Amino acid sequence: MNMTAALRSAWRALRANPLRSLLTMLGIIIGVAAVITMIAIGQGATERVQEHMRVLGANVMLVLPGSVNTGGVRQGAQTALALSEADALAMALEVPEVQVAAPNSRVTVQAVYGGTNWSTPLFGATNEYLEARDWPLAAGRVFEDAEIQGAAKVVLLGQTVVRELFGDQDPIDQVVRLRNVPMTVIGVLGRKGQNSWGSDQDDIAIVPLGTFRNRVQGDAAGRLKRVGSVVVKVRDGHDMKAAEDNIRDLLRQRMRVQPGGDEPFRIRNLTETLQAQADSSRTMTLLLSAVAGVSLLVGGIGIMNIMLVSVMERTREIGLRMAVGARGRDILAQFLIEAVTLSLLGGAIGVLIGAVATWAVGAFAGWQVSMTLHSIVLAAGFSALVGVFFGFYPARRASLLLPIQALRHE
Repeated sequence: MNMTAALRSAWRALRANPLRSLLTMLGIIIGVAAVITMIAIGQGATERVQEHMRVLGANVMLVLPGSVNTGGVRQGAQTALALSEADALAMALEVPEVQVAAPNSRVTVQAVYGGTNWSTPLFGATNEYLEARDWPLAAGRVFEDAEIQGAAKVVLLGQTVVRELFGDQDPIDQVVRLRNVPMTVIGVLGRKGQNSWGSDQDDIAIVPLGTFRNRVQGDAAGRLKRVGSVVVKVRDGHDMKAAEDNIRDLLRQRMRVQPGGDEPFRIRNLTETLQAQADSSRTMTLLLSAVAGVSLLVGGIGIMNIMLVSVMERTREIGLRMAVGARGRDILAQFLIEAVTLSLLGGAIGVLIGAVATWAVGAFAGWQVSMTLHSIVLAAGFSALVGVFFGFYPARRASLLLPIQALRHE
């Protein structure tokens, strides 16, 4: 009995009881569809986190002021004005793991151009801020040294601000008013999109730090060169934890913090936070896939049950085949092929349903999903293994029947 004849015989047996075959495949169908959908959702979540890491910039930490303690009452995050431009310079020079340390401050201003206005965050920063954030320009140029030293009235605008103020007009060399200070647009930032907290990163304007301090801030914090935060980019290949510890030791020394005393600053390792989210997404994907894989095992048990019933129903047929020359291995191959065919058909239907479910989750739930060839091959291959594993015992049992006893079976 060759393979073609075995496949033809298996197909005839399945067609003889289509409803029973469909119900037998149901566990495989649900299992494969669930595995593919869960992997697609988990992969989409991982890719979203990786995209946020690319948008944020690789190996980035954020140093923020701490909280003020007044009469035993802590006033909240960033109430202490403890960071300065000198601290940022010290981080860049004295911590070997640091590639750049970009001081910056922020306020919200009303940007006005002609008869159009738009409320946007205004940052005072240096060109190192763009390097730390891996933020290229879409048009124009960055700040020149003379503009930074002389507190020139120039500004870089994000894509959202450009769209709201200028529409399709070229903003380069146009003048916008920020807190009634005229600023010349010298560059447009590349598109960043939303960050992991849902904020629009393209809704931003950046002026030189000196310009922000002298023309926008203009208070004691400006005179003391205080800054709102410092964005730190760690060199590639260096340990983020070591860099964080060295920065903490440096700032404690500069701010004369006593051993055991409260630190007037906070360090947020943004890359580690996003990496933890990615690890959580992968773990959840594995757990959900494992739960979905239980359906495949249940489907395999259903296949074994039906194949045992089929062997009993076709005992006389088996005896007749053996009487005319079929060997035990021919009978084994026939029933094993039937079990694998059931599994593969169920797997194919499950792949189609999984693809539709993945599309539906992305379209209606708004989640980012990613269906890969790897997940399809994995689910289909596992369904075939289920067919071989659970179909072997019934097939083996059929192949061991004695022809005389099989022919006498009622």
